[in-house]
Amino acid sequence: MLSTLRTDFRIIFERDPAARNWLEVLFCYPGLQALLFHRLAHRLHLIAIPFFPRLISHIARFLTGIEIHPGATIGKGVFIDHGMGVVIGETAIIGDYALIYQGVTLGGTGKQSGKRHPNLGENVVVGAGSKVLGNIQIGNNVRIGAGSVVLRDVPSDCTVVGVPGRIIYRSGVKVSPLEHNNLPDCEAEVIRALVDRIESLEQQIQQLQQQSSGKTPVMAANLAANEGEEPENKLRCNLRDKAIQQFLDGAGI
Repeated sequence: MLSTLRTDFRIIFERDPAARNWLEVLFCYPGLQALLFHRLAHRLHLIAIPFFPRLISHIARFLTGIEIHPGATIGKGVFIDHGMGVVIGETAIIGDYALIYQGVTLGGTGKQSGKRHPNLGENVVVGAGSKVLGNIQIGNNVRIGAGSVVLRDVPSDCTVVGVPGRIIYRSGVKVSPLEHNNLPDCEAEVIRALVDRIESLEQQIQQLQQQSSGKTPVMAANLAANEGEEPENKLRCNLRDKAIQQFLDGAGI
């Protein structure tokens, strides 16, 4: 018990550059305080003491804004950063050295009894506002991007982003758990591929139209220039306009 508490305390200095001294961490870090309350409530829950484990959990929720059911199993070295709005269900299991940010829910998907909450492996990072729902298995070294909704099992050493969560393999690449900006943008990649495909098809259609009219692309451009018109190869609807380009570059997202 004491060894686990010491590990919970030390991990904060490793993962939070704002942690300056032990007094500040002990009294001003709600994630650590919630874990201290939970360790006690979980011990009482295991020996089947009624009422008091839930009361301790409720007091901890009132003081820290973090709700952890006494039945949840949490490993050592778990760091709940900031933590406001974090909810951890009764049958959830969290492995050692997990990193959980504010607004995270480790919950169920219905009123089924028994095991209904997720299992998190070791060194898992769950980004702010993420929801991991149901009796699913999250492997070791998994990174879940902020705002993701995970409803299926995730193998080890993967990154999950989006709603619903999509698995992106990062084999052979070691990424720091604090590098939240180092996440792929699935939507932008798909849109970029579609834009490239549409432009390719439009060019093919334009070439077929010119061939059917007996004009080469150079002749069509010269004719349009002499008549003061825009060349045919200049699309009226340019898909590479400013708004789409900004989206593909990640601006304003």
